[in-house]
Amino acid sequence: MKKIILSLLAFAAIVTTQAADKVESVSSPDGKIKVEITFGSELKYSVFDNGKTLLKDSRIGLTVKDGPQVGQNPVLKKKNTVTIDEEIPSPFYRESKVQNNCNEINLTMADGFILTFRAYNSGVAYRLSSTLKKPAELIIENELAEFNFPEDYPAWIPYTNEQYNRWGTSFENTYNNIKLSEAQKDRLAFTPLAVDCGGTKVSIMESDLESYPGLFLKAEAKKLTAEFAPYPKAHKFVDGRKKLVVTERENYIAKVKSTRSFPWRIMVITHKDTEMAQNNLVYALGSPNRIGDTRWIKPGKLAWDWWNALTLTGVDFKPGINTETYKYYIDFAAKHELEYIALDEGWYYPRKNEKDDNETVDVLHTIKEINLPELIKYGKEKKVGIVLWIGFNVLSEQLETACKQYSEMGIKGFKVDFLDRNDQTAVEQVYQIAAMCAKYNLFLDLHGMYAPTGYTRTFPNILNIEGVWGLEQAKWSSNKDDMPTYCVTFPYLRMMPGYVDYTPGGMRNTTKNHFVGDYYWPQTQGTRCHQLGMYVVFDSPLTMMADSPSEYEKDEECASFIASIPNQYEKTIVLDGEIGKYIVTARKIAGKHWWIGGLNNWEARDVEIDISKLFEPGDRDTYFVTTIYQDGDMADRVATDYKVIEGRRVDKNTKIKIHMAKGGGFVIKLHRIVT
Repeated sequence: MKKIILSLLAFAAIVTTQAADKVESVSSPDGKIKVEITFGSELKYSVFDNGKTLLKDSRIGLTVKDGPQVGQNPVLKKKNTVTIDEEIPSPFYRESKVQNNCNEINLTMADGFILTFRAYNSGVAYRLSSTLKKPAELIIENELAEFNFPEDYPAWIPYTNEQYNRWGTSFENTYNNIKLSEAQKDRLAFTPLAVDCGGTKVSIMESDLESYPGLFLKAEAKKLTAEFAPYPKAHKFVDGRKKLVVTERENYIAKVKSTRSFPWRIMVITHKDTEMAQNNLVYALGSPNRIGDTRWIKPGKLAWDWWNALTLTGVDFKPGINTETYKYYIDFAAKHELEYIALDEGWYYPRKNEKDDNETVDVLHTIKEINLPELIKYGKEKKVGIVLWIGFNVLSEQLETACKQYSEMGIKGFKVDFLDRNDQTAVEQVYQIAAMCAKYNLFLDLHGMYAPTGYTRTFPNILNIEGVWGLEQAKWSSNKDDMPTYCVTFPYLRMMPGYVDYTPGGMRNTTKNHFVGDYYWPQTQGTRCHQLGMYVVFDSPLTMMADSPSEYEKDEECASFIASIPNQYEKTIVLDGEIGKYIVTARKIAGKHWWIGGLNNWEARDVEIDISKLFEPGDRDTYFVTTIYQDGDMADRVATDYKVIEGRRVDKNTKIKIHMAKGGGFVIKLHRIVT
């Protein structure tokens, strides 16, 4: 009898504890996605999709030095809910307008912090905000962000490449499709990262990252846990690019204003892979436009020098980093109506410091072989603008002086490289550069850079971002590195948050077994049409034509077709695809003309394109005339083989069948005709 009494007492204690936990919830507008937030001894949340548990009892917390321990024994003071339904202008993005439709719950806690959750039809996001008045600055020792899954699911994990230290990375790597428990325990992953919860995928990202370190993830069985780079304490610069390497770090992750909102933690929820590649939550959750009028910003294509190592043939001058070479690139750009050329690394002046003989960098002067005013004038006459490559820290040291000087000279923008970090000071540096460039009407292409975190909404003058294992890898890879498979994987992951500067357009195309990495004479894996398809599939308002003008001149028809592919669209639809296998993307330009691009892995396949998906109400009397570039019959053996089919008439009842070779692709131009 005594044992029974004790058991009853224990049960009563459990019931009392559970009753003390307070649960709040918010659901998506369609009612299918639900979030439950539990206030108990810890602050936790769970996510459900059509009643299925996706995430369970995942902890949220923030450790403030000499301040609140947010998430520990939280006390809910008040709550309010709101429905958000707005249309966001999105210049240069894959949609001309982004829908922001969700239900929001704001939970004010007794410690001075607010927890906000938003439930969308396509995912969930949460953030913490501080309402504290004193002290003016908070030291954030750490943030707790967990993503706890009910099972040991498979995931697509991109590891950091750990340049110089644990948190130094260029955010370029392939994806490991493995179970969470199989992940390397001593390595960090960067975002986006996706977990397959038995047919439903949860992709983790962040947005509105400002004055705060970016999100890394540590994987273990059934769990992902956030890690953040500690705040830099000491650093050194390496090489002539002045890459900043942090040599010592503080025992905290951030110093922030006491009243502020922290970044959004995003979980995109998808049931089809095609939904992943066109999800817009990161953009929608970014801070609004801070630069105002964007009419001065002009997307386009660039003739690019670095990938092809300035290799020109049949010319009467010595190719290299010199005025004659870049005039040749300008002539090529003008001939194909390209908007820009880029002067990549090597144009500005490195020099020795007289006192200690250390190399310094002077970005305000060019090397003697470059006459920049002459090139700008020549380009202006040919209607070709110039973009200058520059290191992040080199530009930061002379930021306003450089922006003012080059803007007044007529330079259109900077390609800024080698940030290779996302700690708080690195993130602040990105915002400082973007704001200053906007002040002087300069656009940006960011390299050595973390994936977009909403900053393309905040600064629309950021027209492209690397953070992708791009075509430059072909210069030093081998055929063990599977680039075509990567190219049909990252559009579903890395492209979710925004633009990718993959730098396509290589013309020395090879089959899988014939590929050889060559720095000065680079080849590409896959077919010629695989390279063409990238110009439609990849989100890229500012796109390189990566190969040499001499190579493009060998296939003028193909070069002219690449140059004609738009860089700005009104609408994007991913028509078909499967992560790691293939993708088919349609994009609409003004006048309801469409471009469709496809990419394939190393398995040959046939796809069928349903044209009815491109029609809208009122389009009954519409048809299209097609131009199709697709893999040739010999493309499996001769990767440069392609064929062109023109003049076919299609309407909403048409299904176009396309064969993609191994490592293949295609592009279809649909010219709209109204009868």
